[in-house]
Amino acid sequence: MVRKKGSLILCSAFLFVAWNALLLLYLWGPPIGRLGEGGGAEPGGKEEWGMGKGGGVIRLAEEVEVQLDTQKKLLKQIESHRAMWARRKDVGKREMEDRKEVKEEVVHQPQKLQPIKDNVDDTDQTRVKQTQRPVNTEALDTNLDHPQVNVPKEEIGENKLQTSPATPEVVIPILVIACDRVTVKRSLDRLIQYRPSAQLHPIIVSQDCGHAETARVIGSYGDQVMHIRQPDLSDIRVRPEHRKFQGYYKISRHYHWALQQVFNTLSHSTVVIVEDDLEVAPDFFEYFRALYPILHADPTLWCVSAWNDNGRDALVDPSKAELLYRTDFFPGLGWMLLKEMWAELEPKWPSAFWDDWMRQPEQRKERSCIRPEISRTITFGRKGVSLGQFFDQYLRYIKLNTEFVPFTKQDLSYLLQEKYDERLIKEVYSAPLVKMEELQQGGTLKGPGPFRVQYSSRDTFKVFARNLGVMDDLKSGVPRTGYRGVVNFLYRGRRVFLAPPEGWTQYDVSWS
Repeated sequence: MVRKKGSLILCSAFLFVAWNALLLLYLWGPPIGRLGEGGGAEPGGKEEWGMGKGGGVIRLAEEVEVQLDTQKKLLKQIESHRAMWARRKDVGKREMEDRKEVKEEVVHQPQKLQPIKDNVDDTDQTRVKQTQRPVNTEALDTNLDHPQVNVPKEEIGENKLQTSPATPEVVIPILVIACDRVTVKRSLDRLIQYRPSAQLHPIIVSQDCGHAETARVIGSYGDQVMHIRQPDLSDIRVRPEHRKFQGYYKISRHYHWALQQVFNTLSHSTVVIVEDDLEVAPDFFEYFRALYPILHADPTLWCVSAWNDNGRDALVDPSKAELLYRTDFFPGLGWMLLKEMWAELEPKWPSAFWDDWMRQPEQRKERSCIRPEISRTITFGRKGVSLGQFFDQYLRYIKLNTEFVPFTKQDLSYLLQEKYDERLIKEVYSAPLVKMEELQQGGTLKGPGPFRVQYSSRDTFKVFARNLGVMDDLKSGVPRTGYRGVVNFLYRGRRVFLAPPEGWTQYDVSWS
């Protein structure tokens, strides 16, 4: 019997390999259709990427998704059959060993006569039998006749995380990283305008580069800000191929020095970091003050960010300014850091590209950040070391929140991991699974959603992301704004989840 089942498993494995071979031949064949001529996924363009002549690229990606899903189901069947027969084989082996032991006991031990007890009823005999082996309490029926005691969550002291609003004594300074932009004035004007208290939110401007005109602008604010200057302005020795990245090395050195000043010299317990080209929203301080207790209480969080990477006007809900999310992607661009986290990061701080370094698994350690539906910062600085790489394509379209949300008066405990994950998985995977054409045509879909578009590979993610207008790059396998692989946004007024298949477990760093 076992041989027959083994043959069945081998046949299934052969079918799985053959299926993959056919799929590869299909993918290596001539493409269906061709790329559109619209030049990208920018809303309002002539055509969205991949939608030329029948949307061949999208159909190809969707067909690949179907094939991958079928393969996974077949593979699961093979694994389940193999595991089932392995268990049966082990059970049969144990039964043979038990029979052998019983035979040996019968041969070697004399039969003992048990005394007869006249007064033992059937119930007592049952109790004696139950004491002969330990009981697996997990398998017992929980529908017992005794009354059930319900303990309110509020009374479970060890499991309750303190998420009440920050006390008035907590000082949350703002660290402004500056260099040679005189437009730092725009950033400082907004910070001072919206700051509720100079004592609770001191503004520290750390300047690199030694630019005299920028220094005069900062100095003009007098005692409204603290002006500190990075003392080492020398060039950094780098390998020849990295000479063009000298600016990134200096930025990383400046961040390291400035954060040391905040935590080690000035002895603050937390800080919100912004750069000199960021403008803040009216509730910027309210946002961070309300989320400080959440960050402090939840060890699965390591930052709070004011930025939504997919925060363009068409991708967010303007009527939901209070919406907040967890994200596995480190956003930056206005973010809160605790002193305890700096103590972990400081000894291994990188010499360059500090933000991408933060996104590596070795630093993130499966921790997440909080980010808003509508950004609480926008960048106005096209000038910089990235030479406007993303500014014209993405950053200039980010929507800044204009509505003050009283976050400190809200219950934000839903952002704690256990509550959040349970709600997210239920909401995402109960949403109807739709195809790209259905979303783009829209006629057959009813209501505002949510709807789910599924991806199973790096390539299908990038095709779908481009056509839906969200950023398609991945860092260490994590998509921008993604949480458990899910990217949440608005598409033509409908809530959409761009999501991996149900049962997702981890990111694939090879997707980067």
